[in-house]
Amino acid sequence: MYRSVVRGVGSYLPEKIMTNDDLSEIVDTSDEWIRKRTGIERRHIAADDEFTNDLAVAAAERALAAADMSAADIDLVILATTTPDNTFPATAAKVQARLGVTKGPAFDVQAVCSGFIFAMTQADNMLRLGQAKRALVIGAEIYSRILDWEDRSTCVLFGDGSGAIVLEAVDSEGVNSERGLLTTILGTDGANYDKLYVDGGVATSGNAGCVRMAGQDVFRQAVARMSESVEEALEKAGLTKDDLDWLVPHQANIRIIEQVGKKLGVSRDKVMITVQEHANTSAATVPLAMTHGVKHGHFKEGDVIALTAMGGGFTWGAIVLRW
Repeated sequence: MYRSVVRGVGSYLPEKIMTNDDLSEIVDTSDEWIRKRTGIERRHIAADDEFTNDLAVAAAERALAAADMSAADIDLVILATTTPDNTFPATAAKVQARLGVTKGPAFDVQAVCSGFIFAMTQADNMLRLGQAKRALVIGAEIYSRILDWEDRSTCVLFGDGSGAIVLEAVDSEGVNSERGLLTTILGTDGANYDKLYVDGGVATSGNAGCVRMAGQDVFRQAVARMSESVEEALEKAGLTKDDLDWLVPHQANIRIIEQVGKKLGVSRDKVMITVQEHANTSAATVPLAMTHGVKHGHFKEGDVIALTAMGGGFTWGAIVLRW
């Protein structure tokens, strides 16, 4: 029996910063309006010659360094992204080649903002089955290229960025006192397909399209799905909300984050909040928040940590792990 253990995390944010004041010059909004409704202060924007694979590689290299590993140690690469470089091949293939990984598969996962949770779950399944030994899981997005910069309801919410994690399969006795991923929960409700989507695609319009969102529906569903999936994952692991040391939620909106923490009974000082720094980077927000937690020494060995997200589709999921 194997268990997936976190060996290192890393993240990358593009150099260019767009503040709320910068946004107010191109759309009818203000710093006060954005902060009050979302908690966002700034977002990072990829350079014109910067692509999703560039962001992914930068975060992956930092995760490998943190894990004290090299490309030769990795035999599985999974990239969660909604903004691939090309329709095909998978952007993960380019990332694999640039990193110098020569063993095992590399592929993309598309579950929008839940993508990193889906990708981690897939990696965990493969590691536990012995199909790989060490996995590099990445979330990387360039949302600035699928935004309608005249739509105040969406363009203020998103940014570009990436995060990565290295997982290693270790021998396990199958008890929840061990380090590593304890449980994973995933879900999808396609009936809400048109509540958060991009109005384009290869088979429909032939172009990438722009993000469209029914904000109130997304808010309600995000709070419910994220909190419920954490509760389900804790129960599956034989734990309760009282056992939870840290909550690392998808960084979409400060009000969603606060409501999820409240429903789970987690005090604000145990909820990882980074949305103010980079806005909603979709599949990259969870690893960005995890890297922040490690960088600032928040996570202690033995801590029970819950990761959770919800995205278009609707998709959602949660992971409970022991640090």
